[in-house]
Amino acid sequence: MRATISTLDNNKIKLVVEVEDAEMAVALDAAAAKLAQQVNVKGFRKGKVPKQVLIANIGGPAVLRSEAIRESLPDFYARAISETLIDPIGQPDVTITEGEEEGTLVFEAEVEVRPEVEIAGVEGLRVTIPSPVVSDDEFEAQIDRFRETDAVLEDVDRPIVGGDLVNMDIKAERPGTEGEPFEMSDFMYTVGSGSIVPEVDSLILGLRAGEELVVTAKAGEGQSVVYTMKLKQVKERILPELTDEWVEENTDWPTVDEMRDAVMTQMGKMKVVEAQMSQRDATLVALGDLVADEVVPAVLVDAETNDRMHDLGHRLAQQKMDLQQFLQATGQTPDQLLAAVRADALRAVKIDLALRALVKAQGLEASDEEVEEELVKTAEAMDLSVDTLRDNLYQTGRVVSFRAEVAKMKANTWLSENVVFVDHLGLVIDKNLLNQDQSVEDDGADE
Repeated sequence: MRATISTLDNNKIKLVVEVEDAEMAVALDAAAAKLAQQVNVKGFRKGKVPKQVLIANIGGPAVLRSEAIRESLPDFYARAISETLIDPIGQPDVTITEGEEEGTLVFEAEVEVRPEVEIAGVEGLRVTIPSPVVSDDEFEAQIDRFRETDAVLEDVDRPIVGGDLVNMDIKAERPGTEGEPFEMSDFMYTVGSGSIVPEVDSLILGLRAGEELVVTAKAGEGQSVVYTMKLKQVKERILPELTDEWVEENTDWPTVDEMRDAVMTQMGKMKVVEAQMSQRDATLVALGDLVADEVVPAVLVDAETNDRMHDLGHRLAQQKMDLQQFLQATGQTPDQLLAAVRADALRAVKIDLALRALVKAQGLEASDEEVEEELVKTAEAMDLSVDTLRDNLYQTGRVVSFRAEVAKMKANTWLSENVVFVDHLGLVIDKNLLNQDQSVEDDGADE
């Protein structure tokens, strides 16, 4: 087989493939064997019909050749992709130009290929992640949580502040809809919890018992909910004094100092782990944001969206739930779900294109040795021989995509070494903190 390519407009290429007689002979034999299992010929069992008898019973050599071409064309196309190392992203428009009846089969395939995008700003890319350092406010808030288990509630006659508990009667109704509004009496709300809607926490500050608060919040596309809250009583938590006696009686530590040291150590580990876990995803999202939406081919987003919807359907089926039940449980419409999935798909495609652009910009293409090493690892994981996996990639046209995945792994490594991590205040994070292994317990060996 011989394949050549030429460039067309609109990010498309034309692939011209010539399939020689020897390869067509193999395709004809395969088509005959398959038809022999399907065609009933008097005097012969299925699968045992001689080829010439089969040809005579199906309408002649032209019918067999037509069937062989139909069956084998996808395989010829996939192998041509591997031969030319192109990276198609859509379905090809195939036209047979020669050999439908005899001789060398020649076909043309016009197909859109993956674009090469350019990214600017990747050098010194700043990526925001949670800080691995425990702030004073975070630490004291955690200490106060221990004290809150023994707190006393006292009525107060003052404007409401964060952390207060407010006893209220609450009503929720959707304007323009039928049905009775939802009502609840003596609902105890902790200011700052966000358990009603986020707007409440800011609007309730400064109000007093006896006043009324009305908040309108969005509840989906074009919908809203009106919350009416009658504030009846305000209580303040009075925390116990933090003494050695209280700590020994109410916690696992004997003194305040030991409690504070232990809590700081635990929080420090958790903060580092949280920062470590967010590094990769935050870095990829920041990298993908360097790709403009308008350069992303719709066919890639459509394919990714379809894959994600299929995966969702499969997961729901495993949980014995259908899509309608899922929509009801999550309070979404089909259009809202599709829009959310498509937004995630767009982000994923942008990340993929950005990683490929980074590979090209930084010269991170996978060498033959690196591809072979990854082939061995993948084959072992799939319990296949390397030759079987290599042949499968070639026959299915996935040689380029496999090599690209190896290169993208190198790009991920480059990113982890070269991006600048900052916290929500824009302060640069020491990478040495992010490299600490939090699974190692301190055994006190330094004492």
